[in-house]
Amino acid sequence: MKLYNFSLALVLGLGTLTSCEDKLEVSNPNQQTTATFGFSADELEENVIAAYNHIRMEGTYARVGYMLDVCRGDEVWNASQVWYMPFDDLNVPFTDEIGQWSWRDWYYTINVTNFTLSRCGEDNSVLNEQMKRIKGQMLFLRGLAYYNLAGYYQNPILITDYNTYSSLDGLYGTNSTYDEVWDQVEKDFAEAMTLLPSRSVGGEWAKGRATSGAAAGYYARALMMRHKYSEALTVLKAIINGQYGNYKLMANYGDNFREGPAYENNDESLFEVQYLDYGSQGTDDEWTPVNTSPNATQGHAIESNFGPGDAGGWADLSASPWLYNLFKAERTTNGSLDPRLYWTIGTYEPEWDGFEYGNVCYTVPMTADAPVVTNNNYGGLPVAKNTNFRTGLYDKVVTGLHCGINLRMMRYSDVLLRAAECENEVNGPTQQAIDWINQVRNRAGLANLNLADFSGNANKLFEQIANVERPKEFGCEFGRGFDLIRWGFFYDAGRLQQLKEHGTFRRTNDRSRVKESVSYSDIVAGDTELKSSYDTWVQGHEFLPIFQGTLNDNPNLVGNSANTGTSNADKLYGPVHPVVNL
Repeated sequence: MKLYNFSLALVLGLGTLTSCEDKLEVSNPNQQTTATFGFSADELEENVIAAYNHIRMEGTYARVGYMLDVCRGDEVWNASQVWYMPFDDLNVPFTDEIGQWSWRDWYYTINVTNFTLSRCGEDNSVLNEQMKRIKGQMLFLRGLAYYNLAGYYQNPILITDYNTYSSLDGLYGTNSTYDEVWDQVEKDFAEAMTLLPSRSVGGEWAKGRATSGAAAGYYARALMMRHKYSEALTVLKAIINGQYGNYKLMANYGDNFREGPAYENNDESLFEVQYLDYGSQGTDDEWTPVNTSPNATQGHAIESNFGPGDAGGWADLSASPWLYNLFKAERTTNGSLDPRLYWTIGTYEPEWDGFEYGNVCYTVPMTADAPVVTNNNYGGLPVAKNTNFRTGLYDKVVTGLHCGINLRMMRYSDVLLRAAECENEVNGPTQQAIDWINQVRNRAGLANLNLADFSGNANKLFEQIANVERPKEFGCEFGRGFDLIRWGFFYDAGRLQQLKEHGTFRRTNDRSRVKESVSYSDIVAGDTELKSSYDTWVQGHEFLPIFQGTLNDNPNLVGNSANTGTSNADKLYGPVHPVVNL
């Protein structure tokens, strides 16, 4: 089931018309207001749809709001050398308006959730099943909004009471601390877990909606942002044991990155953002939450950003050579390439002849002599994930908000690898941690890891999880930037040097060099075609600055560490794991 685009405008003020003689009061049903709307569950269901619609906007997950975190990670670099450039270089100025779009769009989501929650009351015991589901979904979506705002902007304004909007003092709030925001995120997800049904109980209703499993998964993620590993492990074990519904890995990894009812909202998906399939969309690109076109495309533009120029894409972002070589370094037990490489990076490989859709770029055959690069001027390895590069659906990128592949924001493989990470943090390397990792590896056809290989060394197993298992499973997806922050990699000399190595790439229009290994040491030696994104990182800029226009509009708001260039080294929640050579 797809959640369709029926957005509701929530307006402050009275919506009544009174005659000159004050004898007749007429309420226009087509101009609902907060004074007249939202007093029944059926009306509040419209708000639920509006809130889901807001997480599919430009600044949430339709393009920029997704891509800014992808840029922050070490698995992707800026192939266009224009769009997203300061975000990839981690030195965004506070005057860059693009960096404000996520702030804008997530607060639209928060406004809708706060209004709806104001109609639900505090006592959950008196709510019927429909109202519990409404409240649970609103708590989840508000938690999701603040999850993103804290991860991007560090200390945003925390607004949870709809009455706050009734005064200017409330509207012009002050910054909350990083911890205060994460406390609220945890609270919202934890309460949503108790109100929402599991995917098993929810049945058809649960497809495309937040369930208790989605809330539990994000609750564990939030806990891990502040190194609450023991608490997160308890939640993750409960998910694995089926307390919040039954999940399993799809046999075919690629099924997580195709559109259509046969693949979307599948057994591996805890939560995904819903987009209309190709051929069923409207014609109007709606980039902001204020648009309400009934002919909205209801697709996303991730494909447009990743798509290579030769296929009509915008050619903005490429996979890092480090990620490509990480895939190439380990073969499956039958000697073939890791199938996750096929779905992550769009390169020609002899092994892909006869595999899935073969060596194609949007159904157009590729050859070893004619490799496809992302950008025709600067090269780059094309990102295939969350695009139709490999799906056989059409022969070129349909640019704009037209890609219909649902974005799987949390998959069961993430639960398994996070459980292994938490187990390692709490108990050191254990067979249980290894077993959870091996479930993910076995799906890709890779050999089992052995506990003996880690000799009781928690740092070594962390290295395996952080820089082998997670990049290969989630490469070029949203979330890597959040990981680098929670792991403290920006504030450890060894880890920062590692990021510089991972982030090294070659800018060249020589297609024969697209797969060439690169090394940060060659930058030091003076190779001017090479660059590393992390050379230009400015301390504090692991977060996005709060836009200066927003600060000008709200005199009670101050900038964050990215605005002031302030170190966050003293704000880490535990020691940083040292680099270990595997």
